[in-house]
Amino acid sequence: QVQLVESGGGLVQAGGSLRLSCAASGGTFSRYAMGWFRQAPGKEREPVAAINWSSDSTYYGDSMKGRVTISRDNAKNTVYLQMNSLKPEDTAFYYCAGSSTYYKLTSLRLVDHWGQGTQVTVSS
Repeated sequence: QVQLVESGGGLVQAGGSLRLSCAASGGTFSRYAMGWFRQAPGKEREPVAAINWSSDSTYYGDSMKGRVTISRDNAKNTVYLQMNSLKPEDTAFYYCAGSSTYYKLTSLRLVDHWGQGTQVTVSS
């Protein structure tokens, strides 16, 4: 059973950048498809980005496409989300997700494991 722990969230001004990290333990990380989702108050959780186990296939949700980059380091059991040109509407809880079942996490129903989330707040 893999455990996922996010870090790197915080308060940033509009136009700024943040890099989120998600450290995995308790499983064979290199076999997991990984992804990032976010959930703003009163809204449904939505996919932000996803990456397959070998990093040769990625997916980006429409909400942040062009402003985020997902990457992973299997030697460090860590997946990253680089977020640039942040907007106030990007304010949300950001969740790391993993699956050993599916190839790429493009929707919530494909997720086997969730992290506890990290808050990102973008001020105007």
